[in-house]
Amino acid sequence: MKPRILSIALAATAMLFALPSAQAQKVLKYAHFQPARDDQPKHVAALAFKEHVEKATGGSVKVEIFPAGQFGKDQPTMEGLKLGTLELAVAHDGAIATVHKPIGVLGIPFLYENHEHAWRVYDSAWLKGFSDDMVKKAGIRMLGVADNGVRHFTNSLRPVQSPADMKGMKIRIQPSPVFKTLVESLGASASAIPWAELPTALQQKVVDGQENGVTNILAASLYQHQKYATLDGHVWSIHAYMVNERFYQGLTAAERKAVDEGVAKAVAIHRKMTSDQDKNAKAILEKNGMQVYVPTAAQLAEFRRLAQPPVRQWAEAEIGKAYVADLFKAIDATRK
Repeated sequence: MKPRILSIALAATAMLFALPSAQAQKVLKYAHFQPARDDQPKHVAALAFKEHVEKATGGSVKVEIFPAGQFGKDQPTMEGLKLGTLELAVAHDGAIATVHKPIGVLGIPFLYENHEHAWRVYDSAWLKGFSDDMVKKAGIRMLGVADNGVRHFTNSLRPVQSPADMKGMKIRIQPSPVFKTLVESLGASASAIPWAELPTALQQKVVDGQENGVTNILAASLYQHQKYATLDGHVWSIHAYMVNERFYQGLTAAERKAVDEGVAKAVAIHRKMTSDQDKNAKAILEKNGMQVYVPTAAQLAEFRRLAQPPVRQWAEAEIGKAYVADLFKAIDATRK
């Protein structure tokens, strides 16, 4: 065989051997709802995940990030994750509830002593049990839990120092019946409005107030339409890292390990950024022009007395006593 013909044959053979490798590359579409900015925990965490997974898998898994709700609003994103048109999503509990109602137990108010206590619960055996249930019922695996910020009330009408000050207010909630029960237990009326529509609803006075963590208040510039904030910390809201189970099981053992490690890195970054903002909530919100009130221990006790029992009762009746009992068992076991 002539040298030129031989080199062509060898090149063709090399291309044939290379094709299976190229075809074997898996694309992991990764969706989240925060802007693609370096002050947003979800996006910084997503970039860290992408870097780790692509490096650890030698490029066999390619990560494509869809920030700022580009993949769709709450329900379309979760349906995509369930159906497998989306491989991984980081979503809040209200979105998760559209495909797996038991997540509502985490909306029971005043559960934890502090951030570290909440993290101990989410890193305990409770997470595996909850994830196994979610895999069975929705085809979605929960790989980790980070913070969506400690949730506080804000409004445009008046300072809120006690539950009595909330009477008659219209408060936006995420589309979740557990938050409806919480808000109504404090004497306000609740309006379910998707996250993407919230700034407009506040600007147009469709509602008087809302409840969210500092990260989300900053992400959507809600301080532009809200004058008063009350740092009651009623719910430690979550962002869960979830993967489509069929995709996850279709990965090689090494690829699954890379994804697990990538989620662990992302969760650590996400928690630190969000909790740093939470712990400096008063200064951050005041800097953005809000009047901030920190309730006394007695006032917080009154919020808890009114809100926790009805929400817990709702969760037991609508979600199941076993889910509530499992969560409170984990809470008690992780106290220090």
